[in-house]
Amino acid sequence: MAANQGGGKRINKDKKNSIGSNILHLFYSTALSSILNAVALIVLASYLQSSQYGLFSVALAFAMIMGYFTDAGLSGIVLREGAKAEVKLPELISSYVKMRLALLVATFFIGFSVIHLFNSGNGELIRTAYYLIIPMVTGVALQSIGTTFYQLNEKMQYYGLIRMVSSFCLVTSMVIGMGLQLNPLTLCTLYGLSYLTAGIFGLILVMKDVSIRFSYPFHKGLFKNLGSFTLGGLLFVLLPHIGPIILEKTIPIAAVGLFAVAYRIPQALQQVPFIVAGAYYPVLFRSFQHQNLEEHLDHQISQTKIMSLVGMMMVLPFFYLSEYVIKVLFGTEWLGAAFPLKVLSLMLLLQSINIALADGLTTMEKQNSRTFVQLVTVILGIGLYITLSLSYGVIGAAYTGVAIEVLALLGFWLCSPNRWVLFKSSLFPYLSYFFAGLLLLEWVEFFHGLLALIIHMTLVLLLPLLDPGLRTKIYVYTQQWLLKYKQGREPKHSGGVENGPSKANGS
Repeated sequence: MAANQGGGKRINKDKKNSIGSNILHLFYSTALSSILNAVALIVLASYLQSSQYGLFSVALAFAMIMGYFTDAGLSGIVLREGAKAEVKLPELISSYVKMRLALLVATFFIGFSVIHLFNSGNGELIRTAYYLIIPMVTGVALQSIGTTFYQLNEKMQYYGLIRMVSSFCLVTSMVIGMGLQLNPLTLCTLYGLSYLTAGIFGLILVMKDVSIRFSYPFHKGLFKNLGSFTLGGLLFVLLPHIGPIILEKTIPIAAVGLFAVAYRIPQALQQVPFIVAGAYYPVLFRSFQHQNLEEHLDHQISQTKIMSLVGMMMVLPFFYLSEYVIKVLFGTEWLGAAFPLKVLSLMLLLQSINIALADGLTTMEKQNSRTFVQLVTVILGIGLYITLSLSYGVIGAAYTGVAIEVLALLGFWLCSPNRWVLFKSSLFPYLSYFFAGLLLLEWVEFFHGLLALIIHMTLVLLLPLLDPGLRTKIYVYTQQWLLKYKQGREPKHSGGVENGPSKANGS
């Protein structure tokens, strides 16, 4: 592939990172960007009234849906095509940029038409949507070009850099905006411009590594299974955002604000399991494209286990200390969001596993199965949001969020050709271990929330030691990282040995 990379000076010279290195790069960048994004939302919630935050949440849901629709599943197709031998990278990336720009224009036209159609009587919501969506969706599209390019080349340090720039711009603009006491509409514009700034930065970064020209021939492989990827991409982003959109019609806007506060925390932290997924995704594609099916299954089992552990560790603080978290982050006036947060925290574990199972289907060219599961889940989710929110308000909406992830997990698992291997090796032992501890500590009310958190975290941390397969992989990755670190300190002429760790990693 490197031979065809026309203007890609840095990519030609650098080797691809190992899975372990990419996880490390994604870890610190995702941790920092997630923290900054959470800070921005917390600061914004403290500045706005609940009704204003409810309007912002609905507009943000539309923005995220439209932002992902500008991708239309193309990122996954680019990774698939890029994993093939002798692909011409400049042609592939140039074709990708052309399609993203075309989709951006179409998205604005269709998206705003839908917003006007369903909210014609709510002028304040429509104005908020325009101020937020135009800069934000454009920025999301440009950022995605950069992150997809560096994911394809397995150089996650640049992927992470783009995300960190976006988060830094977001926090800075929110703090300045509130310091100047700007009105909510201006703050929405600043929120969107933060994404746009990082998107321009990402595109400039990519153009330094690969030649992007509209005169290049179009890479026709981008059209293969495009419809399935497009629908799948839309459904993927629709799932976490249908809540605020539906609830705006079924419960008071102030209650939507409560749900949004509770939902934003697990939604922001959903990016953390993508640390592991982002590192494994191109490797899974390459294993399957090269017909290394045993290696593909081995990678998927490892990914599912690691992402399960990540999900468990994220759930626990918000499950056991939900009231404390809401009180500290948002204040006592938002305590109505504490129990919904406790329920919704379970989504973090289920989403982590779902990402691993869904990526397994996509990388095995079973995108149609993935899309079908997402479509059924969205339809059932809409029905559950309407029914349960009308009957039980915010609490019913919270239970719906978890139910959607359970349905998706069952669907992805049933569609996997390796379902029983995955069930026996990772899903059953890990989920039963976690929920047994959760139920036990909930039933034994003797434990204080903090003590229960410490006990359960200790039990989760023991899992890698109890799992011989994962314990061995952790040991191997650690040895490879130490070897690579030692070789990095040796003189340049000893670089001939450096291929060892990356080849052993399959990267």
